Amino acid sequence: MTAAALVAAGPYTAPEPHRAEQARGHPVTEHVRRHSAVETVAAPVRIADAAAVQLLRPGDRVDVIAAEDPSAGGVARVLARGVRVTKVPEPVEGGAESGALVVLSVPRAAAARLVGASATARLAVTLC
Repeated sequence: MTAAALVAAGPYTAPEPHRAEQARGHPVTEHVRRHSAVETVAAPVRIADAAAVQLLRPGDRVDVIAAEDPSAGGVARVLARGVRVTKVPEPVEGGAESGALVVLSVPRAAAARLVGASATARLAVTLC
């Protein structure tokens, strides 16, 4: 009798994962999206003009410009456009001559450009 019931039921097929979730009463959800390759990071950036940084507020959008030493044939170039200011830390006493720090939300690739340029150029910002 048992053998006859198994033959009548047909071969066993494992349920598909989404079908098993439906059977247990769970809603079917779409696949979770993976993080995109262009994820944003918080990049602390030292801007040469401390007074310009005092004009910034979190949420502002800025362009970051690198100005290389003109005596060495350097030029100004835009490193990041329209990036968001996330934090403007309090200035350190006596640190105005070395610029001021600002934290920007930038794509990971732009963060690498900013860090690299800050070693050889003076960085400036323009408000968008």
